[in-house]
Amino acid sequence: MLYRNTMTTQDIDVEMISDTLVGHKVLVGISGGIASVDSVRLLRELRRHGAELIVIMTHSAQEIISPLAIQWASQSIIITDWESDMGQLELVTSVLVCPATRNTIASHLHGIMDSPLQMALSAARGRGIPTLFVPSMHESLSDDPVTKELCDQLIDNGSDVFWGQYEEGRMKQPSVVDIVAKLGHIINSRDDHRKRIVITLGSTKCPIDSVRWIQNTSSGKTGLDIANYLFRQGHDIIIVAGDTKVSFPKYFDEVIYESDPNIMLQSLISIAQSNRQIDAWIHCAAVLDYVPIETSDIKIKSGDEEWIIKLVPSTKHIQELGPVTNGSNRIGFKLESNYTDDELISSAITMMEKYDLNGVVANHLKSIQSKQNRAFWVDKEGQVTPLNDNLTLAKVIHNHITA
Repeated sequence: MLYRNTMTTQDIDVEMISDTLVGHKVLVGISGGIASVDSVRLLRELRRHGAELIVIMTHSAQEIISPLAIQWASQSIIITDWESDMGQLELVTSVLVCPATRNTIASHLHGIMDSPLQMALSAARGRGIPTLFVPSMHESLSDDPVTKELCDQLIDNGSDVFWGQYEEGRMKQPSVVDIVAKLGHIINSRDDHRKRIVITLGSTKCPIDSVRWIQNTSSGKTGLDIANYLFRQGHDIIIVAGDTKVSFPKYFDEVIYESDPNIMLQSLISIAQSNRQIDAWIHCAAVLDYVPIETSDIKIKSGDEEWIIKLVPSTKHIQELGPVTNGSNRIGFKLESNYTDDELISSAITMMEKYDLNGVVANHLKSIQSKQNRAFWVDKEGQVTPLNDNLTLAKVIHNHITA
């Protein structure tokens, strides 16, 4: 049966949160794993990023979740059986099979054309369009060497496989947010603008004795929001993280944790001097401007009336990395308090000129403290752009890096 969208109620709407999948027609294949109950949330998440959808459900999937629920969530055509008119599949630009049972994977690899989904997968393979399989199965099946062989064959054939984590005896699906981010990355990474980008984020700290330290305040959220957006746009992201209050999605392949500013700098220099070409550096981490002149290896006993701690200027990461970044695009962050907008922009320009940066994000401390991240983008071309939220910031950085 072919289900077409006939709903007009307001509850079908979703809030657009990015343009990652705008212009893409995604075929979503739902097979019969119990994880298909998450399909409603998955389809709405795809729409939040601009995807246009076509959905194919296997017979076993229809026994778990109603096609009417899928139609409501996707606001699209739902194919549940063989139809004479399936020409709309020729318009598909990518395929997401979620959940992907082992039977679905094996049938696809061996060319078994016993369902509309298998026909669509065969056509997608022939056209070479991006295809992502998200397996979901019991631990005994996921641990079977045959399952690994099947997934390896998918990858060898040009598809991608995205596993979740073991929970309650099952290899569960990743979150719908992570699945859609991974799909966006796979689709957009085929564009010519794909870059390799290093992003530093979070705060740094230095010990003053064995149990105490000085630390600046940064949750890492802004840096992670930028990293997430750039990943969805198809770029390869390397994260160098200090202390953070955020967790990193599984799809980030390389996250380096270094909260000590000196060790963080050495990690960055090692990346710069490696044989990998880094196209852009985004210095979002809050690096200490001053560090203790000396530290104690033991705990300083309490009880004294005062404890004088002497601080000296720390090494500037942006300055030290300049000679080893080989002309890469470099973006810094500037935070000031009690500045007017004009003074803040002037401070950003001074920083950009001093360290030969391509752009600077200038923040007011009061806006960060109020959780209203109003800032300014300033670049070498003299462009000044007001930034009202992290999504706008990420888009401006993306446009600058790919220009």
